Amino acid sequence: MDRSVSNPVVCVQRISRLSGFIRAVILVALASSLAACSGDVVRSLASDAGYAPRVVAAPDFVTESRSKAQQDYMPVGVDAPKRPVRAKSVTGQKALEAELESARGRNETRGRAAASAGKGAAATIKPAPAPPQ
Repeated sequence: MDRSVSNPVVCVQRISRLSGFIRAVILVALASSLAACSGDVVRSLASDAGYAPRVVAAPDFVTESRSKAQQDYMPVGVDAPKRPVRAKSVTGQKALEAELESARGRNETRGRAAASAGKGAAATIKPAPAPPQ
């Protein structure tokens, strides 16, 4: 009979060694998969071996329909140009707050007027009789 199996200390040591080994294997697998994606190495190897997709030239009507002018989009990695607009001053902020508060007051007044008009109109309307069953 193997006494190391019944000894809990030995079992814990074996498990900790095994979990360390598993961690190392996972780390190596992740590192190798990330390293493979970092460049054109895999793509060039696959194309040399014949596993990469074939490069097909665009048909004539496609190349003729494409614009020869400068593209309208901003290239990747280039920052957007700085905007000439500056932040509002303190007085401009206060004026904007006052304008928004007055607009809110006008909207609340219009809402109360519409609600009261709706209540008055609803009082004069009689509900339709229920259809006979």
